Amino acid sequence: MTVHALWVINKAGGLVFSRSYSDTLPPLPLNTVLILAGTLHGVHAITSRISPGGGGGGMESFEAEGWGGRVFLTATGTKFVVLHSLPHPGLEELLLKVYEIYADAVMKNPFHTPEMPINSSLFETRLQALMIAANTA
Repeated sequence: MTVHALWVINKAGGLVFSRSYSDTLPPLPLNTVLILAGTLHGVHAITSRISPGGGGGGMESFEAEGWGGRVFLTATGTKFVVLHSLPHPGLEELLLKVYEIYADAVMKNPFHTPEMPINSSLFETRLQALMIAANTA
């Protein structure tokens, strides 16, 4: 599996973190990534309302030609989106590790304001190590 990118979207639909971890997908301008993240947030909200049973969590994954995305929704409404190659074994465990790194490096930082862009070198360093391990596995 190759992880192409990671996005963190706050509960209001704003992109608070975006990093690319491969050059397989074409690089996108930041404005395009912001639009895609906002659109994904909207689609996730709509699908959570129309899911069978009424208590669904919304869209969990999507696929395109040779790549896909996985959405992990936290209890606070923050979304972690991983863009990856297909197939994608072990993706749920990867997202849980990303969430753990986020909780340790970002949420425990007294200088971080929730819902604002993530500017943490510890977060980025630990994510980079995790993505290197994921891309070589």
